[in-house]
Amino acid sequence: VLIEEPEAHLHAQVQQVFIKEAYKVLRNNVNLGNKKSFTTQLVISTHSNHIAHEIDFTSLRYFKRGSSIAGSIATSTVVNLSKTFGDETDTTKFAKRYLKTTHCDLFFADAVIMVEGPAEKMLVPYFIKKYSKLNSCYLSILEIGGSHAHTLKPLIENLGIITLVISDIDAINPKANNSKVQPEKGKGYLSGNDTLKKWLPEESSLDKLLILLEKEKNHKSLPIKIAYQIPINIMDGKKAITIYPYTFEDCIVMENREIFQKITGAKGLLKKMVDAALEKDIPKAATMMYDAITEKGAKKAEFALELLYMEEPTILTTPAYINEGLKWLETQLLANKQGFSTVTSTKK
Repeated sequence: VLIEEPEAHLHAQVQQVFIKEAYKVLRNNVNLGNKKSFTTQLVISTHSNHIAHEIDFTSLRYFKRGSSIAGSIATSTVVNLSKTFGDETDTTKFAKRYLKTTHCDLFFADAVIMVEGPAEKMLVPYFIKKYSKLNSCYLSILEIGGSHAHTLKPLIENLGIITLVISDIDAINPKANNSKVQPEKGKGYLSGNDTLKKWLPEESSLDKLLILLEKEKNHKSLPIKIAYQIPINIMDGKKAITIYPYTFEDCIVMENREIFQKITGAKGLLKKMVDAALEKDIPKAATMMYDAITEKGAKKAEFALELLYMEEPTILTTPAYINEGLKWLETQLLANKQGFSTVTSTKK
């Protein structure tokens, strides 16, 4: 039985009930049921993330659009998702369970943006508004965290979907039991981020990560890019001071110091960040920000919500590393859509 796009006639909740009950209805006969004399195959084509969400991975087939050259016939290849994650390990179990908690819209998106935490999940959409081409595309933003993003590597690479991973550099000191440390060059520090170590760019040395060229953060053969904190030069009078951010929050404050200095009535983590922004000594301000975000109980989601309430996020300067990633993403999406061209006849 072939059913084409049943979501065209069903509300979201009914779509989920439909897909869970459809096969049972087809087998609801005294000669069928659990008997094996006759078999029934149900094939459903869909663009619904609600339907995809209810299906086991072993039953999903993804039609991946091939590269299209103007004037040629567009083609697709079929990805069998039952083979995507290979053997059942703790990593694959996490990836599958994580995807079951989302609405699987990455299967239908123009591109995927994987972000570190709730603050990025709330604020990155405002940065995207500054890119007119990106703002008109269907982007799936997944909050998965730097320590887990690499678990989706098999899926992302198999689908071949354009993907930007926005992550944190997460500096650690191997000489102090891998404890968190404020990023600094020449100290032998490492990154504690598994995505940077195991996926892109497969590097753990903090010194090397801080000097990598932008193109070295791209996948060698697939449209996948990693973006993490890069050095920031802050002008102190006529002298430029280089600061190495630890995470998204101190990066956005440091690159928008003048805006944060004007915020009044802030609470919690945002209040501490405003106090740090008011500090005239740049290195000391950076240390105050690091201390605030690494303090036990620091509420980063609350920081983002407070910022949304007090300021219009679109006026904020996009952190340099995120700007780097979004510009790459826009270029990739434009190139991906070039195969779809409109030909206008010149005949009269």
